[in-house]
Amino acid sequence: MDQQISIEDAVQGDLEAVIALDRAGLKEDKIGYWRGVFQRYVESGRDDRVFLVAKQGGTPVGFIIGEVRAWEFGSPPCGWVFALTVSPSVREGGIGKRMFDEICQRLKKAGVSTVRTMVDIDSKLTLSFFRGMGMRTGRYIELEKQID
Repeated sequence: MDQQISIEDAVQGDLEAVIALDRAGLKEDKIGYWRGVFQRYVESGRDDRVFLVAKQGGTPVGFIIGEVRAWEFGSPPCGWVFALTVSPSVREGGIGKRMFDEICQRLKKAGVSTVRTMVDIDSKLTLSFFRGMGMRTGRYIELEKQID
C-alpha cells in the first residue's frame, strides 16, 4: 500500500474530502470551521503553516495540520500539530507515521526543534499513535474549568 500513497500539500479541491474524513470520526458537522482552516492554511502559502493530505490513487485518505506558534505561555517557538485523521479503511498502513514525519520535517525547516500536540484523555488510539511517534508528556499542563 505504501507505494500507492502520496503525501501532498492540501489544495482547495481537497476541502470536501477533508470534511468527509473528519465527519467519519465525529457526530458534529464543522463545515464552516474547515472552510476557515483552508483559508488560513491552504490559501496563505506560509512556510510556518502546514496542511498535508495523504492520497491513495488521487483520493484523500488522511490529513495532518500544524503550524509554528511562538511565545504562547512563555514557550519559545515550537511546532504544533492540531489535527490528524486517517480513514479507518487504511489505518495501520503507516500513513499517519508518514504524514507525521513529513510535518515534522517541514516544521523543522521553519525553524523549530520541538513539536507539541494535545490529545483527548479518552482518545486511546490517538494517544497511542503519538506516543509511538516518540512524543511524551511535556513541561506544560493543560488546565480547564467549566464556566456554565
